[in-house]
Amino acid sequence: MAGKRRGGDRPQPGRASGLPRRAAVMLAPFAEAEDEAVRVDAARLFAMRHIVRHVPERSLAPTSRPGGFAGKRRGNGLEIVDVRLFSQGDDIRHVDAAATARTAKTHVRTFRDERDRAALLIADFRAPMLFGTRVRLRSVAAAGALALAGWRVVEAGGRVGLLAAAGGETQFLPPKPRERAMAGIAGALESAHAAAAETLAAGRHPSEPSLAELLEEAVARAMPGTALLIATGLDRQREDFERLAGAACRRYAITVLHVRDRFETAPREGAYPYRLVGEAGAGPMGWAFVRREQTTPAPTSAADRNVERLAAAGVPVRPVASDGTWETIAASLEGIDGRRS
Repeated sequence: MAGKRRGGDRPQPGRASGLPRRAAVMLAPFAEAEDEAVRVDAARLFAMRHIVRHVPERSLAPTSRPGGFAGKRRGNGLEIVDVRLFSQGDDIRHVDAAATARTAKTHVRTFRDERDRAALLIADFRAPMLFGTRVRLRSVAAAGALALAGWRVVEAGGRVGLLAAAGGETQFLPPKPRERAMAGIAGALESAHAAAAETLAAGRHPSEPSLAELLEEAVARAMPGTALLIATGLDRQREDFERLAGAACRRYAITVLHVRDRFETAPREGAYPYRLVGEAGAGPMGWAFVRREQTTPAPTSAADRNVERLAAAGVPVRPVASDGTWETIAASLEGIDGRRS
């Protein structure tokens, strides 16, 4: 579904309570400029680093230990860096039998500590996420929250990658360190969001992966111990996602960033326009009415039940208000630095 926003003719998707299953779009006073409210900008995401740097945070110390100085950890780690010729003083227990037999010269393996911060950002840009009534679309808020989380990982000395689902396709960037990784991720988030918006505006309806399929692809691509950060509205969620997320928590640090619009939690009384979009294109404009007795959300909505089931499966869920300031969203991501807890 798509509709028209005030001040422009760009169709926007969305979902609203009590409306037909195929989403609806609402007219709303956006506090930000139009482009900033409905479009993901790579330069803005890259500039969010200063927000993370100014958020008081105890867990951003790169030592991963209490105190300000990094001491030597016990042991040599399990990750093999290289195989080289034996030198005086090398531990005989690290001799590589295969390389020694192949070359008739004694070789040893060099190990390093495998406890490395790494995070894979998972962006849900499927059609229901392109919806919003205040400040910005949920998809734009999801991109910003992931960028802030990515900068937290980079500031902690870790590596960060991206898996984005948009327009029926997925885009993957393997985890890399430092600012160069975030530059690539910011550009990929912008292009993926633009592709999702263009697909919806053109009236195309490609087959989109479910949340479980998206998580399954992330698990297949990520190394064990990687932190998986999923920014989603938990739309079109099936029980297989909860089961898969609960099982994957044994090998990965999974966190769900639950992005919600204010209308989902506290709808205002009034009339809201929507337009159905089907295979034959956009239909006529319709109106949905929210009465005073409907403005108080049910104690246990579908989204709340989804969160409860994820919590029961051992999956942490962080709420992200799509109309919150970036500083507020950054503060809500405390403790996320790519390290497996």
